[in-house]
Amino acid sequence: MSTIVADSLYQQLVSVFQESDTQGPSYLTTLRREAFERFQQEGFPTVKNEEWKYTNIHSLINSTYALDAPVDVDALDTRKADIQGLDAHRIVLVNGQYILALPSFEDEIGLVIKPINEAYTEANFEKHYAQHADKSDNVMVQLNTALSTTGVYLSVAKNKVISKPIHIVHVATGADAFFAQTRNLVVVEPHAEVEIIESFVTMDGAAKNVHNKVTEIVVEEGAKVQHYYLQVADKASHYMMHTEVYQAQNSLYNNYNCNLPGASFVRNNIHVRLDAEQVESHLYGINLTAGQQFVDNHTVVDHMKPHCESYEWYKNIPQDESIAVFNGKIFVREDAQKTNAFQQNNNMLIGDKSTVYSKPQLEIFADDVKCSHGCTMGQFDDDALFYLRARGIGEESARVLLVHAFAFDVTSRFSNEIVRQYIEHLIEEGLEKAK
Repeated sequence: MSTIVADSLYQQLVSVFQESDTQGPSYLTTLRREAFERFQQEGFPTVKNEEWKYTNIHSLINSTYALDAPVDVDALDTRKADIQGLDAHRIVLVNGQYILALPSFEDEIGLVIKPINEAYTEANFEKHYAQHADKSDNVMVQLNTALSTTGVYLSVAKNKVISKPIHIVHVATGADAFFAQTRNLVVVEPHAEVEIIESFVTMDGAAKNVHNKVTEIVVEEGAKVQHYYLQVADKASHYMMHTEVYQAQNSLYNNYNCNLPGASFVRNNIHVRLDAEQVESHLYGINLTAGQQFVDNHTVVDHMKPHCESYEWYKNIPQDESIAVFNGKIFVREDAQKTNAFQQNNNMLIGDKSTVYSKPQLEIFADDVKCSHGCTMGQFDDDALFYLRARGIGEESARVLLVHAFAFDVTSRFSNEIVRQYIEHLIEEGLEKAK
């Protein structure tokens, strides 16, 4: 797909869709056409939309970009995504385009990984593609469905337990500003287990880059998924990401969402649908922001059937002039009796000009449930800081200790000890950089 010269991103996208070549089966062509029609009807979201009240994307879309531009992988260096001590299979995507998977995957019988544009004939693709995320009210999903051609298809066969984590590295690079749309589909069949770690990095010297990324995750009966988002990109990168999770009976999905100083703009939508009995979900978030960074996390946990449990805990630590947003919704439908749902958002503001917007929400339509939610705002505890300094600990070291203690409620729940240590180290580095 070539770059289209136009006055705005919207005009570029319209031109590209009109000139795009039909790829894949006919049902996919129909899906794309219907999705783009909806995008044209609604347009890009604005702050007049309640769900985007604090998320102004005008500066991102009021420009033109290279679309699906060729990437140079000869000098590719993915060491920024390395996690010391982590033994994992690795997949690399550059500017949203699937580049390579390491040979270690060959030993995993029952694991299928391929570029999503080569997965059209897979049974799980036809069954699940655009069947979950597209039911949300996020128009950016419709745009992604209409025009995405790159990404990863990953399926785990019934009863298969993947021997080590799958590390997906998303790399942004290139001298020209670009807009990328990546589409991922993950299907974990009954009683299978997998751990997925996604890292987002920016190569030095990269131009402004904007990503509209959609991931659909299907966790079938008795399956278990541990899923990490590790946002360690640089200032040039901007992300709008939608993750839709559909869970079947007796399944488990855990999401660990970590955003560190770097990427200028991050909008995460994480939607989890508990559509059977005895389903369990946990959502954990650590957001340490700095400079003029903006990080917005919107979550939805939808209890649709009885006897399910969800647990959500997000912590924001904004520094300097950065902004952190948390909007968490829990729905308990009329049929979802015996639901156990917990949601908590805690915020520690560091710096006189840092900002937090928090909106925890709980909508209950059943009468036999156990649900709670809450939010706290605060700054450094001066008494605790004085206590540590009085015992010979320097001020900066004391600040790091207090932040680690604040984050511990969340980081202690990470299932992967190596990732936990990695994030705790990045938190310390992020505090030092913001001095």
